[in-house]
Amino acid sequence: MVVGLLGRKVGMTQIFDSTGQVIPVTVIEAGPCDVLQVRTAQKDGYPSVQLGFLDKPRRLASRADRGHVAKLDSKRQKRRAAAGVEAIVKADCEPKRFVREFRGETEGVEVGQKLTVDVFSKVAAVDVIGITKGRGTAGVMKRHGFSGQRASHGVKKVHRHPGSIGCNTDPHHVFKGRRMAGHYGSARRTIRNLKVVQVDVENNLLLVRGAVPGPNGGYVVVRKTNKM
Repeated sequence: MVVGLLGRKVGMTQIFDSTGQVIPVTVIEAGPCDVLQVRTAQKDGYPSVQLGFLDKPRRLASRADRGHVAKLDSKRQKRRAAAGVEAIVKADCEPKRFVREFRGETEGVEVGQKLTVDVFSKVAAVDVIGITKGRGTAGVMKRHGFSGQRASHGVKKVHRHPGSIGCNTDPHHVFKGRRMAGHYGSARRTIRNLKVVQVDVENNLLLVRGAVPGPNGGYVVVRKTNKM
């Protein structure tokens, strides 16, 4: 069975273990998630489970969003039914804000089923995928950690500039991959092998040791790690 859930980052805090040791943890609201689709190798070419997290208001959901999770009466559906085409099983739930797929074995999972944070009750460590905080356009000191130029005589108003970016006559161009100023953040990042400290089934909370990417309230994908 695919062990994974969708959720959002609540924030960071610290707890104490039985020996009084402080453990820095990130609190993640994981699930409940509805199973929207179950793909198989015979029909789709690969096995996977598609999950949805958080209901989307009807005023924000398009007809395609609603048709993805519930059966809608349409001319096309009536034509397919008249032709004897079997209808696709729907989850019969509200449209979802955050939808992602988990590849892997699909045994024991059915469309319409709800998965809760209890799936991590016997998991020791997880991988967390999120979108990092966007910092806009940043210079080389903030983006790459450059030290900048000297603050001495002869250096005027270029203290945070990158300096030389290449040679002159030879090689006659700037090499691809040169670290320079540009867009910083807002990128997909995976933090691997985070220890599961606590699973709160009643409140749908998962506590993992360490930090995860993204701001508080940002969507994350949590899955069982394969690093163990």
